[in-house]
Amino acid sequence: MEHQTDFLVIGSGIAGLKFALKAAEAGSVTIVTKKAVADSNTNRAQGGIAAVTDGIDSFDAHIQDTLSSGDGLCKREVVEHVVKNGPAAIQELVDLGINFTMADNGQHLDLGREGGHSHNRIVHAHDLTGREIEQALVALVREHPNITVLEDHIAVDLITHATRVRWGPVVKTQSTYCCGAYVLDRVNDYVKTFHARITLLATGGAGKVYAYTSNPDIATGDGIAMAYRAGCTVANLEFMQFHPTCLYHPAAKNYLISEAVRGEGGVLVDSAGHAFMEKYDPARDLACRDVVARAIDTEMKQSGDDCVFLDISHKNADFIRTRFPNLYANCLKFGIDMTKEPVPVVPAAHYMCGGVVTDMAGKTDIDRLYAVGETACTGLHGANRLASNSLLEAVVFADSAAKDAINRLAAFPATKEGELPLWDEAGTTDSTEVITVSHNWDEIRLFMWNYVGIVRSDKRLKRARNRIDLIQAEIREYYWDFRVTSNLIELRNIATVGELIIQCAMLRKESRGLHYNLDYDFKDDARWNMDTVIKRPYSDQ
Repeated sequence: MEHQTDFLVIGSGIAGLKFALKAAEAGSVTIVTKKAVADSNTNRAQGGIAAVTDGIDSFDAHIQDTLSSGDGLCKREVVEHVVKNGPAAIQELVDLGINFTMADNGQHLDLGREGGHSHNRIVHAHDLTGREIEQALVALVREHPNITVLEDHIAVDLITHATRVRWGPVVKTQSTYCCGAYVLDRVNDYVKTFHARITLLATGGAGKVYAYTSNPDIATGDGIAMAYRAGCTVANLEFMQFHPTCLYHPAAKNYLISEAVRGEGGVLVDSAGHAFMEKYDPARDLACRDVVARAIDTEMKQSGDDCVFLDISHKNADFIRTRFPNLYANCLKFGIDMTKEPVPVVPAAHYMCGGVVTDMAGKTDIDRLYAVGETACTGLHGANRLASNSLLEAVVFADSAAKDAINRLAAFPATKEGELPLWDEAGTTDSTEVITVSHNWDEIRLFMWNYVGIVRSDKRLKRARNRIDLIQAEIREYYWDFRVTSNLIELRNIATVGELIIQCAMLRKESRGLHYNLDYDFKDDARWNMDTVIKRPYSDQ
């Protein structure tokens, strides 16, 4: 079945929804999202959006904080662009109906503080900022006459002018451009062909590549994997940010304890109640996430304990319940009263700082294809994302991408029905070996955690590379022999992203930001103050 649209948006987090609302003023928009439209990393974001909205703060301070966190790899022009557009982005969200928490009887925005920030600048909606934004944008998208939302639709692959049916080197042509995507309708179990004049990747992150993550189950790196297979350049995938504090409890799947808790005075302690962060950084509990995550990892390995603890019980109980109403309520569900006792926490894969390389307008190096949000590598985050810069980047780049796409839309004629190759299932059968998919899924996530996690070494990376090569061969054979399912699509994508993370990590012969290699436990600006860039080779045929 073939479908026509001016703009195809793959993903439904803040970046995709914001782009869709802008683009819908110029043409038809179709949003495809693999589960419910509100299932996204955005919906889980607790902390808020970093932006300069206080006279005490300054653009220069926010820029410097971002550059310092990025450990030498941020692109200054991108940082300035995002930071300086922050206040306008916040005001636009307010105009769209987002209810941020106010202070002093509604006189001004209540501003929180998080690790790496020199000022209070985190605009938030209590401790459920992402959910507040997501719900408001979803409501606006559903009401818009030019936007169609298709839930339970998972993208399989992009369609380009140079699309090959089977996996192989990218074919170089004079005019390689994106024409749309193949998308599996999970409910009706068939693949649709979407023609699009412009395609946007906004599929979020890749936390599910790791065994332990704060991300929802949807975060399988789909956009990064599809873009790479289509021939896009990807970069800096070794920089996976591990959030220092996820709730450690057998029944608490993926539950994040916001960095805002430390911003409000929470202290990390060991099982004996001793604070330890002063040993690792002068900023102590408000150090950047890479420092805190490694510190916790070190403490756990030295003590043999399964977790450390985050203690804010010394603060006023009413303050805690008011500032963190949802965190407080959810911890109580697990028998933990954060007003009276420390919360057990461990690090977990959280945010991908690398991704599909884009320019300042969100354009990839395949024409008519854009990428925004966590899928993209814009140059903002460098080697380590500054807390709460992610939602800011998503909003600012969604606007930049929409403006550029709208200006260029008229130059791209729509493809005609029958012009694109339809999905071909010839020679495939329904799989009777589902165990193969689940086993490979579990194996990838476990060895990525053990070998390509918070601390790495050349030996661990080599072991991971050997295993991913074997699994990739199995997946390719399986993929072409059987009809696609959502589980197989996601397995294929986490394997691709896992392989790319390993390749980037093996390239970087130093330790910087989120990448720490025991064999190169130093920063090497002379040779490695640069991005790690990977692109599929062109065919010589």
